[in-house]
Amino acid sequence: MAINKPQHQRLQLIDRMIRSGSYPNASAIAKEHEVAPRTIHRDIEYMRDMLNAPIEYDDSRKGYYYAEENYFLPALDIKESDFFAICITEKALKQYENTPLYGKLESIFNKLKEYLPDSVRVNTSWIDTQYTFMHESFTFIEPAIWETVSNALRQKKQVSILHHKPGAKEGARRTVEPYHIVNFRGEWYLVGFCHKRKDVIRFAMSRIHEAELLKTGYSIPGDFNFNSFLGSSFGIMTEEMEHTVKIAFSSELAPYITERQWHPDQEIMQEEDGSVILSFPTNSLFEVKRWVLSWGRGAEVLEPESLIQQIQEDLKGMLESYR
Repeated sequence: MAINKPQHQRLQLIDRMIRSGSYPNASAIAKEHEVAPRTIHRDIEYMRDMLNAPIEYDDSRKGYYYAEENYFLPALDIKESDFFAICITEKALKQYENTPLYGKLESIFNKLKEYLPDSVRVNTSWIDTQYTFMHESFTFIEPAIWETVSNALRQKKQVSILHHKPGAKEGARRTVEPYHIVNFRGEWYLVGFCHKRKDVIRFAMSRIHEAELLKTGYSIPGDFNFNSFLGSSFGIMTEEMEHTVKIAFSSELAPYITERQWHPDQEIMQEEDGSVILSFPTNSLFEVKRWVLSWGRGAEVLEPESLIQQIQEDLKGMLESYR
């Protein structure tokens, strides 16, 4: 049920007066807002029936109070432009459709629209036809797996998982203390301390086939920082050794390279023929290799030598496959 702006203001006043602990009655609230007591009675019924407000009447004090102190009235005071931004964000969040997050976010979005005063209500149907977000492919995650791992992270409880590595016939049972959950290119990863490996590692959530919340609690080390964990990574994967990578891009590809930030510590050198050289530190040559190959003949690795050799081996293998 939609509410108009005057009622929205009255509900906020009722909430403030009840929360103050003064046990206001309908007459006192009506006098404060300059309306009839019957209007306040209707508002209180609306709060009980539509907003699930735990409002009770104390006969001895002749006034209303909240039976649950932790209840908060859903109330919004935003401009139309703010709501428009929310609408655009809702479309962008479709990249999370592979997780239970999306259903919850969509539900919250609908509640936001329901509680908005009439003055900021807008017709959002045109957004569907004039704004489009094209996302990368994504993996699928079992809702029960997502809920268990998320609860483990929130409650700081250990979780037992059955994780399958790519190509493995059987999964490996691990006890993990979740530290962080991250999305990278359509895949969600759990970062946590693995009791078997005795180290902080990452697990692809889509490869977790079973998850059980354990009773044992844990604490995330105070010095753990996700960005520090990744270091100078070019993606989600990391390696022990750090390298300085230099890649030459042809003049045809140069505009695409210079218009984006590919790495926080990148440097770009413009050449006289229009080509560019991109350089950056990284501890993940595997990720860089896949990225360089995606540019085809327009990208040439200049260093390190180990990356050049990896690409040469991949190209030889590809040529064999296409003969």
